[in-house]
Amino acid sequence: MATTGDNSKTALIEELNGLLADHTALYFKTKNFHWHVTGPRFRDLHLLFDEQAVELRDQIDVIGERVRKNGAATLTSIASVAKHTQIKDQDDTNLEAEEMVRELRDDNQKVVDRLKGMKELAEKAGDNATDGLLDDWTDMAEQRVWFLTSTLK
Repeated sequence: MATTGDNSKTALIEELNGLLADHTALYFKTKNFHWHVTGPRFRDLHLLFDEQAVELRDQIDVIGERVRKNGAATLTSIASVAKHTQIKDQDDTNLEAEEMVRELRDDNQKVVDRLKGMKELAEKAGDNATDGLLDDWTDMAEQRVWFLTSTLK
C-alpha cells in the first residue's frame, strides 16, 4: 500500500513531467514565432523570442533531471509531450506579431500557474531541491509574462 509520502511524490512527478512538456512545447512555439515573426518590430521581437526560447531550453534538462532524481521516468517522445502539455500547438506561420506576443504571454501565464500549484506538492513530498527550483522557475516565467505584456502596451 502506498503511503501519503508516496502519493505526494507521485503527484509531484506527474506535475514535473507536465512542466517538462509545457517547457518543451513552449520552447518549440517560441522558436516558431522567432523564425516567422515579420513586421515593423521584427528585430526586437525576433531577439526577444530567441532570448525566451533559450531560457526555456535551458530549463528543460533541469526539469527532466528532477524527475530522474526522484526515481521516475521522464517524457520520452513528442507524443508524450503532446499528451502532458497544456500549451496548444500553433502551426499558422502568418500570424500577426501582436497575436504571437499575446499567445506567448498567455502560454507563459499557464506555466506560472502550474509552477505556483507545484509548490505545495514539493513541500508535501519533502523535495526541498525541487521546492527551491520552483521559486527560480516561477520568477523566470513571471518575467517572460511581464516582458510580453509590456510589449503589448
